[in-house]
Amino acid sequence: MFRVIVGHSDDPDSQNAIAEVLQECSRSLSGSISQAGILFTAIDFDHVLILQRIQDAFPGLELIGGTTNGEISSILEFQQDSLVLMLFASDEVEIRAGIGRGASKNPALAAQEAIAQARAKSASLPQLCLTFPDSLTSNGVLILEGLKQSLGEHIPIIGGMAADDYTFEKTYQFFQGEVLSDSIPVLLFSGQLLFSHGIASGWTPISQRRRVTKVDGNIVYEIDGQRALDFYQYYLGEERFASNYAIHALAVFEDRDYFYLRAPNGYDQQSGSVTFFSDIPENAVVQITDATRDNILLASEISLKNALADYPGVEPTAALLISCAARRRILGTLTREEYQFVKTHLPEGLPCCGFYSYGEITPLVKGGQTQFHNKTFVTLLMGTK
Repeated sequence: MFRVIVGHSDDPDSQNAIAEVLQECSRSLSGSISQAGILFTAIDFDHVLILQRIQDAFPGLELIGGTTNGEISSILEFQQDSLVLMLFASDEVEIRAGIGRGASKNPALAAQEAIAQARAKSASLPQLCLTFPDSLTSNGVLILEGLKQSLGEHIPIIGGMAADDYTFEKTYQFFQGEVLSDSIPVLLFSGQLLFSHGIASGWTPISQRRRVTKVDGNIVYEIDGQRALDFYQYYLGEERFASNYAIHALAVFEDRDYFYLRAPNGYDQQSGSVTFFSDIPENAVVQITDATRDNILLASEISLKNALADYPGVEPTAALLISCAARRRILGTLTREEYQFVKTHLPEGLPCCGFYSYGEITPLVKGGQTQFHNKTFVTLLMGTK
């Protein structure tokens, strides 16, 4: 048995919202005992109250989650300023939570502590890791490296960085009954779980492939020995780049066919450098990209189709969706259509939840290494045999 249920409320009052969600979840569980859960909420809720109510209703629940830039579910679809809870009840799949604290001081160590805590609760080898770390106090690439070091690079890691509705002030992470910042919550799955994942962005390379020849973390100084700013302006022109550089993410190739995205968030005329939201490896092969709203929307459907094509079972039991806050910002009022594209291909009544993040985490392909992404739509399908 592997049951997954979802509760979702858009009531702005924290007490009313969590009461509605818990009532919905209890009704759907029909007496089944929930083992673990995922909570996504807007930044303005009373998170302490909400977690206390969840722990009162489900004592000992292995719960993680975080704040968002928008929430998604099969109940209310895309919402802003809402609260969504996904619960897992199973005697075939074991699910354990862990937390790493002080990510800003040592992200790799905090990630290792989170994995160690979750693994200490189980004798089974993990098959899948979910995580929703702080995005503002630490480096998502370094957090991911720490998780991979602890799990081994063959264990897929799926997740997204906690958000705060584009204020970039403070995000919160949830672990059982605690509301935290600067932390890395994880959920490890083991047992008879079947799962698949898919990604797509909608961004298409438009330049020649070149190699990063001078970089410091997330600041690229030179591409093929040329100033990074000059490289961008050669393809886009000075005026187009200055007015709309944020749309032109850099495709970073893992191999010949597959790339992840890095979103630019500033540049310096004097040094000729371009700054990105996340680190870029030295000697990485890169291309400038472009996107249209239509292609960005279509990417959510492609992401789901990729996950469905790789799903090893007959039909999934649940879906987790993670989209980027930058996608929502570009799409504006069209954002709700992302879920509509996904919904068309999901089995009717399939429990689904998700959120808009400040960076996405997933392998590029089945069996590939997990990477950190920008501007990407991630689908995770779960079930059992």
